[in-house]
Amino acid sequence: MSIRSVVIHGHFYQPPREDPWLGEVAAEPSAAPFHDWNERIEQECYRAVVAARLYAPDGRIARIVNTLASISFNFGPTLLDWLEREAPDTYRAVLEADRSSRARHEGHGNAIAMPYHHAILPLASHRDKVTEVRWGIADFRRRFGREPVGMWLPETAVDPETLDVLAAEGMRFTILAPHQVEHAPVGGSPAWYRTPGGRSIALFVYDGGISHDVAFGPLLKDAAAWQKRLMATPKGASAPQLVAVATDGETYGHHHRFGEVALAWLLGELERRRDVRVENFTAFLARHPPEQDVKLVAPTSWSCAHGVERWRADCGCRMAPERPTHQRWRAPLREALDWLAGELHSRYEREGSELFTDPWGARDAYGTVVGSDEASIARFAAERMRRPDDLAARVRARELLELERNALRMFTSCGWFFDDIAGIETVQILRYAARAIELAGADAPRLEAGVLERLARAHSNDPEAGTGRDVYLQRVKRRVPAESGRGRANSNGGAPGADPARALLRAVTALEQDYSTGAIAAVTELAERAQRDGSPVPFDVQTVFYRIRAASPADRAAQLAPVAWRLGFTAGDGGGGAGGGDD
Repeated sequence: MSIRSVVIHGHFYQPPREDPWLGEVAAEPSAAPFHDWNERIEQECYRAVVAARLYAPDGRIARIVNTLASISFNFGPTLLDWLEREAPDTYRAVLEADRSSRARHEGHGNAIAMPYHHAILPLASHRDKVTEVRWGIADFRRRFGREPVGMWLPETAVDPETLDVLAAEGMRFTILAPHQVEHAPVGGSPAWYRTPGGRSIALFVYDGGISHDVAFGPLLKDAAAWQKRLMATPKGASAPQLVAVATDGETYGHHHRFGEVALAWLLGELERRRDVRVENFTAFLARHPPEQDVKLVAPTSWSCAHGVERWRADCGCRMAPERPTHQRWRAPLREALDWLAGELHSRYEREGSELFTDPWGARDAYGTVVGSDEASIARFAAERMRRPDDLAARVRARELLELERNALRMFTSCGWFFDDIAGIETVQILRYAARAIELAGADAPRLEAGVLERLARAHSNDPEAGTGRDVYLQRVKRRVPAESGRGRANSNGGAPGADPARALLRAVTALEQDYSTGAIAAVTELAERAQRDGSPVPFDVQTVFYRIRAASPADRAAQLAPVAWRLGFTAGDGGGGAGGGDD
C-alpha cells in the first residue's frame, strides 16, 4: 500500500504595532471591541489553533487539540515577541507544539524560521537580506531551542540572491507557490535550486488549487470535501508522494470563523488513515531528498500577480478591487524610504566604524538580543566596542544599533500591501522611519526634509489625508501615546472580581492544585450562575479545564466529570488513560 504524505503549512504573522518610542501598542479603533488588531486576532485565531475543539454529535466538546502539533508552521518573530508578553499561555502552546512534533517525527520539528521583519527581500540590499535572515535564525534558536532547517519567505517573495543568502546561512529549504518555479517535480517532491553563489537549496511547491480553496474558497466549510481533495489522484497521473497546502495561519479562526475546528477535524481523520502520513516538510525532506533541478521565476511572490510590484508600484493589486482607488503613492513611499535607508546606513558605517570593532558584524549579531532587557543590550554593545569604558560611546553605540533596527523595520511589507498611504500599517512604518531619523543625531533635520520632499509626491485616496508628507506631519510627528491600563480581553489579565468570566477562570485554574469538594463546588456554582444568566462558557475556561482534567489520574478525573458536563464537555472521563488528547 502506497502512503501519501500530507503537509499543511500555516504562516502566522501580524505587522509590528509597537510605538518605537514607548514600546507600547496604541489603541486601534478599527479593531473594536478589542484594544488593537493583535489582541483581536489572538482571540480569534492564535489561542484557537492551539486549543481547537473537536465536537461530539450532541454538540458537546469531545477533545481539545493543539493543531500546531500536527501542521508545519512559522510565526513572525515580532508577533512571537508580542505573544510572549501579552498572551503567554498561547506562546507556550506554540513552543510546546514544536517540541511534541519533534518527538513524533524523529527529531524533525514542525516550526520553521522566518526573516525577522516581514520585508520583501527581493527589494532589499544584499546586506539587509543577510541581517534579516540572521536575526530570524537567532530568534528561532532562542525560542525553540534548536537550529531551524527551513525558512518561510515573507509573501514567498523570492529572487536568486535571496535563495543564495538562505542557503549560505544554512537553510535547507523554503516553500513557494506553483507559479514561482518552472517544471516542478510531479508528485509534490522537492527540487534543487542551484543559486548564483554555487549553493543548493530545496524548494517545496504547495498545491495552488487546494490552498486557494482553503484560504478563499469553500473547503473550511466542508472539511470532508477538503479531505477528499487531499486524497484525490489526478486522472492519468500516478499518486503523489506529497500534497502540501500553504495559507496564512490567520485563515483558521480570523479570516474564517471556526476554521480551526475544520482543521482539527481534518487532521484527526487523516491521522486515522493507514494510507496517509501527516507530517512536516523537514521530516519529508529527510526521507526524500531532491532528485531534479528547477528554474526560478523571479522576482515573484504569492500575493502579487505582477511579481513584487505590489510593494513599489500601482500594479492594480489591492485589498478592495471593487473600490476605484489608486496606489500611485507606493512608488514615492518606496523611493523615500530607500533614500533614507541609504543615508542611515552610511551614517551608521561612518560612526559605527569608530565605535565598534566590526560595525556590520555587530548589526548582524544584534538579532541575538534585539528586544531584550537593557542590561543584556548594554553588555552586547560593550563586548563589541573599541572603547567599552567610554560611557558616552556606549550610549551612542546602543543608539546606532537601534537606528539600524528601525531602518530595517520601516520596510515591513504591510506598509505597501494595503490600499492607502493613510492606513494604520503605512503610518506605522513611517513612525519607524521617524525614530531612525531622530537617532541619526545632527543629520536628523536634513534627513527629515529629504523624506518629506519625496513623500509630498505620494497622494492619498482621501483628499482630507492629503499627501504622505501630510500623513507624516499629522499622524507620525504628532503621536498619540499608547493607552495604559487597557481592559484586556484575554485570559491573562484582569483584577480579582472584575467579572464573572474571570472569576470562573480563576476557580477552574485553582483545580490544578486543589481537588477538594469546596474547590469543585466553587466551579460548579459559578458555572451554574453563568448558565442562569444565559452566558456561554468562556473559551479560556474550557481550555484550562480540559488541560487539567486530561493530566489528572483517573480517580481525580472522575471527580471532575460533573463539572465537565456543566462546562460543555462530553461525559468521557478525559483523564488518566485518555492520554490528554491535545497533541
